[in-house]
Amino acid sequence: MTSSNFPTRLADLSLNDASIHPSFYANIRSLRKSVLSVPHRLASILADAAFAKQVSEHYNLPLVANERCGSWYIDPGDKVGSAYFKSTDGHHGQWSFSLRRLNLQLLPLLAKHGGAVVVDSTRRGKNLPDAFSKTVPIWVSVINRTLFPEIPDAHILQLPPAPNDLGRSEISQIESRLDMFANSLRELQLDFVALRNELVHPIRLQWAINGSFDVDVDVGPDAEVSTMFPKEAHQLVLCSASRRVHGAEISEGGYIQGAGDDSEGWSYGLTAQVFWRHRQLLMSTSEEELPGLVGKLMEDDQGISRNKDEGTVITPTDSLYICAGTVVGNEDDTYDLVIDCNGDAESNAVNPETIGLACRLGKLGSKDLREKLPMVAELVKDRLLKDDHARILITCTTGKDLSVGVAVALLCLYYDDTGHVKDNLRTGKPEKVDKLLVKQRLAWISSAIPGANPSRSTLQAVNSFLMQRPEGF
Repeated sequence: MTSSNFPTRLADLSLNDASIHPSFYANIRSLRKSVLSVPHRLASILADAAFAKQVSEHYNLPLVANERCGSWYIDPGDKVGSAYFKSTDGHHGQWSFSLRRLNLQLLPLLAKHGGAVVVDSTRRGKNLPDAFSKTVPIWVSVINRTLFPEIPDAHILQLPPAPNDLGRSEISQIESRLDMFANSLRELQLDFVALRNELVHPIRLQWAINGSFDVDVDVGPDAEVSTMFPKEAHQLVLCSASRRVHGAEISEGGYIQGAGDDSEGWSYGLTAQVFWRHRQLLMSTSEEELPGLVGKLMEDDQGISRNKDEGTVITPTDSLYICAGTVVGNEDDTYDLVIDCNGDAESNAVNPETIGLACRLGKLGSKDLREKLPMVAELVKDRLLKDDHARILITCTTGKDLSVGVAVALLCLYYDDTGHVKDNLRTGKPEKVDKLLVKQRLAWISSAIPGANPSRSTLQAVNSFLMQRPEGF
């Protein structure tokens, strides 16, 4: 006999009615969560890292991580540097050459080794991240145009081969912007002669995609580039480390494409460096015990990192430095003045050589910085009037945001184009600061600290102060 609760019409059928049976969708979510577990992610990362290592050995070129994701796929012992190519700079209709992420730190690596393998990955549904299909090709074309204007064959937009190539319309739109991007780079007035003399040869691209690249076969570049491009060139290999998953993760036996991406959402705070240092212990630990283990490992690592923090000089100056974290007390008198953006303001009374701005984190910190910059500028001016070779250190929690904003402001106000303190600091009338000067000084910092990435709100605070400052600064 049929139960009165048994559905007899399509309208009565519900896959989501927990009173009849467990939720179908809840089961699917549970299965997907188990597949996307942290142990599966770490195992997938190690598998993809093995491919990146094979590509490096195939080309006999060193490994460079495209941050933030790329470092998960490289053993720190094999990593020679980092790049900062963002996929957003290659998104359709938003193609850009970033003046905030110049990536000039790659040039000496290419010159030294004859090339490099840059490693990144992308999540399910794609073979290549936009950073590798468009952002890097734009960057290479702009660098080649700027440093080697007499070699037009090197100016082409080098693109990945089929089936990862771009549509003709998109290619045309990107190509129409390349001269404008190159002009923007030239406006920064960097020492392009020195950069050219260091690099010597233009840059040529190659792609290595997990699942379609055979490390046992010499896969050359596409025919169009090979016939046009100069024979003497540095080879920049773009390694997409993760194998493309065409179906759902459940069908892949625990493999996760792009497992290292967006690690903040799954890693319990684990970083790539700590993962590689303790990978055997982490891989042998159950998922239930991982949060506690990661917390302990990260706490131990933070203690090591605090002891290792040192300032990076912003060339061409020889006296302005940036670092992450806090320099406690400046005990060895390494610096004449320390500006700690996130430091306690009460430290000002204890040690007049250390100025704590007490800026909060995130956008609130940028708002705080806008209010503190006039005071900082006045203090630094007084210090430079006493000694124009005074060593000044600027710190913030990351060493990439607020400290960079303060350094940009000081470079614009008090340092000339050669990196020396301005002659008119004592008696001259303050010079007008425009956005181009801000970009030029930010380029100095980006060259010295490739990971420097001040937020939009921080740069807005700096621009607001510099362009609306009162007489006397």
